[in-house]
Amino acid sequence: MTSNEMINIESPATKRIALVAHDNMKREMLEWATEHKDELKRHTLIATGSTGQLIADSTGLTIERMRSGPLGGDQQIGARISEAGIDVLLFFWDPLEPQPHDPDIRALLRIAVVWNIPVACNRASADFILSSPLIGATYQRRVPKY
Repeated sequence: MTSNEMINIESPATKRIALVAHDNMKREMLEWATEHKDELKRHTLIATGSTGQLIADSTGLTIERMRSGPLGGDQQIGARISEAGIDVLLFFWDPLEPQPHDPDIRALLRIAVVWNIPVACNRASADFILSSPLIGATYQRRVPKY
């Protein structure tokens, strides 16, 4: 495939949002999700295992849970992205702590960029994405021709 083989696909107004957080960032993700609970409940939420469980238990939000990140959850979310099944990735990662599954993390971030979805790696960027008028609107994005 060459880089000019692209097509437009539509991200729906109800976004499919993936939530991922490293262990040291789970509290930050939970605080953020609690603060934005009303907006998040308007969307479809998918998360890695323990992050999804923590947020669902604490907020009552409905979340489809994948496996834990190190046990393949990052890869499951990456697969969903490549199938045009995720529109936004909110991945609160810990840049100061080495991760044994770093190749999976890099692959997840890479696939998000390849498939042209918005990615937030911290609370500030997640705030900007969720407050964008585009979060509740349909959006045409260019993706690799599949």
